[in-house]
Amino acid sequence: KFGVFLFQSSCDKDVILNVLSVLTDLLSLGTGRRIHYVISKGGSEALLQALATAARTEPPDHGTLLPLLRLLARVGQRDRKFGLKVQKAEATDIILSLTRRNLGHHLHLTHCLWVLRVCASNVTTGTMLGINGAMELLFKVITPYSKRHVRMVRAAIGALAALLKSKSNSRRAVNRGYLGELLRLYQDWHRNDVSNNYIYIRRGLLLCLKYITNIQLGRETFLGSQGMEILFISVQDCLSCKNLDPIITTATHILRKCYPKEHLPVVTVRSSYSFPLPGNVKAEPVCEGSESEWLKGDSESEGEEEVETDQDNEDAESKEEDYDLETDVNKLRSRPVLDRPEEDLGQYETLCAELSQNFRELEFESEEKKSLEDRIENLPSAPSHFIPSATSVKHPNCRWRNRSVTEMGPDPGEQDFKVPLQSWRKEGYRWDKNNEKRDIAEEAQDKDLCEEEDPSRSHVFALCPLPKDAAWYKKMLYPHCESLISPGPEGRLESSDMVRNLLEKHRGDIPFHSPRFYAARAKCVKSIPGYRDLAFPDFWGHQPPPYCKPVLERKHGVQRDKVLDDVRRLIQPGDVIGRTVFDLDDPSGSSPGAPGCLTFFSKFESGNLRKAIQVREFEYDLLMNADVNSNQHHQWFYFEVCDMKPAVPYRFNIINCEKFNSQFNYGMQLVMYSVREALQGRPRWIRAGQEICYYKNHYRCKAATGGGMRGRFYYTLTFSIKFPHKDDVCYLAYHYPYTYSTMMSHLDILEQNRNHKKVYWRQQTLCQTLGGNPCPLLTITAMPESENRDDLEQFCNRPYVFLTARVHPGESNASWVMKGTLEFLVSSDPIAELLRKCFIFKIVPMLNPDGVING
Repeated sequence: KFGVFLFQSSCDKDVILNVLSVLTDLLSLGTGRRIHYVISKGGSEALLQALATAARTEPPDHGTLLPLLRLLARVGQRDRKFGLKVQKAEATDIILSLTRRNLGHHLHLTHCLWVLRVCASNVTTGTMLGINGAMELLFKVITPYSKRHVRMVRAAIGALAALLKSKSNSRRAVNRGYLGELLRLYQDWHRNDVSNNYIYIRRGLLLCLKYITNIQLGRETFLGSQGMEILFISVQDCLSCKNLDPIITTATHILRKCYPKEHLPVVTVRSSYSFPLPGNVKAEPVCEGSESEWLKGDSESEGEEEVETDQDNEDAESKEEDYDLETDVNKLRSRPVLDRPEEDLGQYETLCAELSQNFRELEFESEEKKSLEDRIENLPSAPSHFIPSATSVKHPNCRWRNRSVTEMGPDPGEQDFKVPLQSWRKEGYRWDKNNEKRDIAEEAQDKDLCEEEDPSRSHVFALCPLPKDAAWYKKMLYPHCESLISPGPEGRLESSDMVRNLLEKHRGDIPFHSPRFYAARAKCVKSIPGYRDLAFPDFWGHQPPPYCKPVLERKHGVQRDKVLDDVRRLIQPGDVIGRTVFDLDDPSGSSPGAPGCLTFFSKFESGNLRKAIQVREFEYDLLMNADVNSNQHHQWFYFEVCDMKPAVPYRFNIINCEKFNSQFNYGMQLVMYSVREALQGRPRWIRAGQEICYYKNHYRCKAATGGGMRGRFYYTLTFSIKFPHKDDVCYLAYHYPYTYSTMMSHLDILEQNRNHKKVYWRQQTLCQTLGGNPCPLLTITAMPESENRDDLEQFCNRPYVFLTARVHPGESNASWVMKGTLEFLVSSDPIAELLRKCFIFKIVPMLNPDGVING
């Protein structure tokens, strides 16, 4: 403080030099606390005042100016208000004047440039410097590649980068042609710096380009100046050297930012599925808006600020969510008052039937009731036909292609093998009475299993075994192809035998799972697209792998390489195939089964894949379907893929993700199920995928997109997979799938396997969903010890515990937790028995069945 006071009050040169020397020594040692202390005592103002005094002397006293400029640069880096203090002291013109006067003296000029850079860190001060010609001055100093005066060139580039943080300076630089000059300078330094001695200069030039391209005009000029090609080629030269990572990172950031913005390659971002809500004649489409409007967007506000703003919003939302939490212990202990008359609670009496249960009748019913297992065992093999409804025929997404358990391959000729029963004779199919009698019996049994189902919508699934020969999936997973070759009753009988053979293959060693139960329940499911295929993993079941898999470690530079591959599409468009191989909206417009490409399918329960585009031979862009009647909420995916080559890395890019970040960036992997592995005795969902990363892409959300998505960009989830077998059928999913049919068949099995004497189990329908599917409500508790009054009173006085799961359909992990909870509650574990005796559990295992069913 004493030194600052002497500095301000003294005019003696020796005193000033001594004070500068003392301050330099003090501030050169230790941490930044000393500098902040000097700033708090008015050090910045004193140094600026001394600078103004020294600059007015003729000729300038460089013996005083040089240490003063060094000290100003050091203090100014830590003073957040330094730019405002420079304006207040009217020192901007002084600094520019000193810079101009020292253009021929490199040492003095370097010190002036240091201070100029610190002053430009304030946007307002930087704008004033730009208006007064600072950028023109700096471009006189920045030279092409040279080993002379490197320190001065580095200081000039740093000052220019600070000036270009101002958008007005960036516009001025573009209008005066400085962007092209920066590209030429960068090329020259990159080409000549073979030994990589001047990485900081090359990166400084890239920072200048980065700030200029923050504005729309800068990005357009950058594209027109072949900037994408120049940076892409330079980055390719740098990939082999790890020391050049700062250059690669900055260049990649510029390439991503300047990639031309596009809309998603779909006709509309709205879901492929629509559902008429009660009271509406039809689902009203949302106005998409013009392409120019949403592509233009907020062009001036891109970059890291978007993420920071959204993170702040998330923090604010979390605080709002916690605002209503009660912290007063006394209030928490008090019994709350009913918020409605007790008479109104009578409407829930039907949901608490256990309170008026006649346990003698219950025991009698359990002895006389025929088990569902017996009913399933008595079912004949499923026929390979169904009677379609009018709506299923008209729906554009309900084309029946009579596949096997799931459609596992191309459909040659796009033949339609779904015909009503009465048309078999019309078309000349040979049929015998035994088959017809069997079908009538099966129809009656199906109707019994689906009492509320419209018989015209009942359908079954053609199941078939999978031989081990090389073309097993083509020969056996397409019974309609075989029938084309030799139509007649043999084809029907063969199909029936396939069902039996496939079920006989099942070992029955998967706990709480039965393919027969699952198939029976799946027939009753009502979906918007009218699913008529079963996914093999859900039908067959799966076991946990016999090993633990660690979190995937992310390799260095993976995301960078993926982004560069995306940029290559723009620079080398001839390498892009661009073939649509799967399209839920327009099946006729896709090219499934093309030579050398994969075959995709997702029209099964909980499936979600809207479109697949082959980009390169082993690379595919995938799009997820939005929620029904919506244009957002893309997260869950579940689809089938086949016709693969073994040991070849296939890259998949899911390009319409919405979240800002994902656990896929921190070791999470998707899951994969191999049909061939399952038939060889290893039915498992396994963690799969390498080179996984999640990053923002160049697809902008349309103006009509709700939920705060307008003007934002979509994100890409990219991963690579090597399939283990040739021509296998594999399923890929966001997480372990758990379908509605899985839950219903699981409840059937639990009900059959429970101890009827110890476990009270009641399954009711809480409500019918909008789609017409029952939402089950379970009651689980312990049977009363006896029928005497005390035991029944203890039963009725047990407190209730309510458990619910799966309100968000894409969070299948909730269903797996609920599955384990149910299995535990009905088990013979002593803790489970104690819980049943103490509580009555009311459980809704799936709150959103329609969302789960429709993917």
